[in-house]
Amino acid sequence: MKKNVVRMVVSLVLVLAVGMAWADEISDLKKTAQSGDAEAQCELGLRYMNGDGVKQDPAKAVEWWQKSAAKGYAEAQYNLAVAYENGDGVDQDLDKMVEWYQKSADQGYADAQCNLGACYEQGKGVKQDYTMAVKLYQLAAKQGHAIAQNNMGVCCDNGTGIKQDPVKAVEWYLKSANQGFAQAQCNLGTSYINGDGVKKDPAKAAAWWQKAAEQGYALAQFNLGVYYKNGEGGKKDPVKSAKWYQKAAEQGDPDSQFALGLYYLEGSGVKKDETKGMDLIQKAAEQGCEDAKKFLEDQTSAEK
Repeated sequence: MKKNVVRMVVSLVLVLAVGMAWADEISDLKKTAQSGDAEAQCELGLRYMNGDGVKQDPAKAVEWWQKSAAKGYAEAQYNLAVAYENGDGVDQDLDKMVEWYQKSADQGYADAQCNLGACYEQGKGVKQDYTMAVKLYQLAAKQGHAIAQNNMGVCCDNGTGIKQDPVKAVEWYLKSANQGFAQAQCNLGTSYINGDGVKKDPAKAAAWWQKAAEQGYALAQFNLGVYYKNGEGGKKDPVKSAKWYQKAAEQGDPDSQFALGLYYLEGSGVKKDETKGMDLIQKAAEQGCEDAKKFLEDQTSAEK
């Protein structure tokens, strides 16, 4: 009993010590920010946005970022642009979003270059310009920015703002995938399954989809479901197929819900359960899955 009491007292002392150190750190950060240090102002803004050591206050975060951004601090300019884009702590304003992304991008800040590229690709806050989007993605991608590298891959794959080139697409996907970016891993898997820009290799496709799927990427999980359903690797495996459909379906992916619903109706890869199967197909249809809607229409017609 006495040992437990001592441990509790020691734990309490440690908590108090950590809390005091934390308070001192925030106090020092505020003093440095108030003295006009742009880096400290940016950091304090992050603390207020995330509620990290201070009470969460997006409006205060924006105030500190504005001070830092006005001094030309690229990260603060980027953070301010994101705030204007999402309406966090400030009214949404796409013109100001573009203004601050541009200022940050002009200083070579990769996150800003990538996001501004997306704005040009989507025509968000600016006139749609695929060529400008690619230019910005490329600037960020060359700095090793994983999202921009994937975006370059997609542009090369589709011929968006740049000459279509599946080989270069694979090169960009690989750079991003090797950094662990799930979307690029999924895209690379698709290149391997289709033989686009690379020799067709179902095993490599599955390996890249597996990496993305294990990160919770729903499309990769669905692709693995199809892979094992069709026996792309040489052997069909309904159990593994159902497992991956299940993971994607739990995230609300309608195609996976439909595929898994059929499995439950058939008792393939899972224990047969017609009620669960129809529920899943209904959910898929409600989300716009055309195959699910047609299935339900056919069922209704057959019952008449």
